[in-house]
Amino acid sequence: MASTPGRIRPWRYLAAFAGIVVVLYSLVFFTGDGRPSPKLGIDLQGGTRVTLTARTESGAAPPRDQLIQAQQIIEQRVNGLGVSGAEVVLDGNNLTITVPGAQGDQARSLGQTAQLRFRPVVGDPVPVIPATAPAAGATSNAPAAPPTGQSTAPAPAGSQPQGLAGDATSQKVAPVAYSTPLQNPAPPPSPAPTPDAGANPAPADPAVAAAIAQARATRQSTDPTVQQQALAALDCKANDPLRGYDDPALPLVACNQDGTEKYVLGPTIIEGTQIASAQATTNQNGAGYVVDLTFKNPGAGIWGDYTSKNIGKQAAFVLDGEVVSAPQIQGALYGVTQVSGNFNQARAQELASVLRYGSLPLSFDSNEAQTVSATLGLASLDAGLIAGAIGLALVFVYCLFYYRALGVLTILSLALSGVVVYAVLVLLGRWIGFTLDLAGVAGFIVAIGITADSFVIFFERLKDEMREGRSFRSAVPRGWVRARRTILSADAVSFLASAVLYILAVGQVKGFAFTLGMSTVLDLVVVFLVTHPLVALASNSRVFGSPAWSGLGSVAKIGAARRRATAAASKGA
Repeated sequence: MASTPGRIRPWRYLAAFAGIVVVLYSLVFFTGDGRPSPKLGIDLQGGTRVTLTARTESGAAPPRDQLIQAQQIIEQRVNGLGVSGAEVVLDGNNLTITVPGAQGDQARSLGQTAQLRFRPVVGDPVPVIPATAPAAGATSNAPAAPPTGQSTAPAPAGSQPQGLAGDATSQKVAPVAYSTPLQNPAPPPSPAPTPDAGANPAPADPAVAAAIAQARATRQSTDPTVQQQALAALDCKANDPLRGYDDPALPLVACNQDGTEKYVLGPTIIEGTQIASAQATTNQNGAGYVVDLTFKNPGAGIWGDYTSKNIGKQAAFVLDGEVVSAPQIQGALYGVTQVSGNFNQARAQELASVLRYGSLPLSFDSNEAQTVSATLGLASLDAGLIAGAIGLALVFVYCLFYYRALGVLTILSLALSGVVVYAVLVLLGRWIGFTLDLAGVAGFIVAIGITADSFVIFFERLKDEMREGRSFRSAVPRGWVRARRTILSADAVSFLASAVLYILAVGQVKGFAFTLGMSTVLDLVVVFLVTHPLVALASNSRVFGSPAWSGLGSVAKIGAARRRATAAASKGA
């Protein structure tokens, strides 16, 4: 016998939903920091504000178009999907960044120029020895720096085995001597930014220009003797005047990001502008995280040719004049290249973000982080939650009064929907930086109505089927077949409207659209995996299926009268 369209095995659907809930909350409690709470936006928990002041090589006022471009890039870095709740405001020659929570260091790092360059390592890195007051008559036992282009360190005790193509480890090894010229010429240095002709430039700061010129004359000298003097004099804790202004066509004396080692680097092999994508992933060769890079053409070919001819040597990944990592080249890297540097997850994602969205046209200096209060936001949140609770209570009362037992199923479905939404909020906060703000709360309140509409459509279809003379049990599968088309159409329209709003909107409106679209998708999950199976189970129950409890008594009487009339008509014929 053919099965009735729409008839299901309810427990399978409920088990599938239970499995989804178990998976979601396993990820909530056993991944990330383990805290089962969503990230809150600036208006709910406050935030941290950092002001970035643009600086130019000449000390003149930065061009307006470059400030706007820098603002757009920083917005993409901090708020790529538009759901983190961060704000980037252009104020004169300053950029003010406000991020949720106490994340001052993260906000300051967003203003890094992010000029990534790949340079060969010349000689051995020199460890930075902490400055201590020597005892009387004591002599320094620090090893002398090796001559430029030579390696005096012994071979490592054991090196990692060669990995897959595109693998690069951060193990420090003794590089072989560096020789010039490079197999691939370095790109010409980018011109220094010039102020707008129509702008009123501030007086040039001679101290800034002098510091940059002096740093170039010593740390970017082609004279090996000058390089060694600059290497010895370099203070890794001091502000670097060459940050964002080093000449890619010249050598560079630089520190690593931790300030524990100094390097002599050769001219740039390839610029970071050739990066096509950057993604943070777990390190397959050890603990921690790495950043996977893929290159555009012709950068991929230049990098592949260089690595194929320099296997065993070190290449430094230099970000804003600081060495991020100096791995050994283990093979020709024509595919994915890994940037490793003892990253944790947050640092790897941060580096991937700044590289993915490009370098800033200006260099910035940041001030101290300031705390932003959330008093007004909390008051508005209380008002919004009270309004949402009143609306939800009215929906519950209406459903119980109008649908009775079916209203209980509505309340249960909404509660289970809230359970899923909460877990998704926590996970999205970890994975894509989603923060819940007042606009998001409004999106969820609107979504309650969309979810309730789906229940109403299904229940009214049940009534239509019972008016035609069918029993509650037989009306459920037939009513579901007709109702699901309408539910899918209505949710598709709602999701499409949310998607269009998300694409066109900016700021908090984008967060509202995101939460509304996400709630619409979860509404379908709940209706298909919870509401329909529960109604099917209720139709097989004597208690819930009775007209007195189901709220379908009036339509059941109409259906019974229609069946009697049909039977009488057939007898009379």
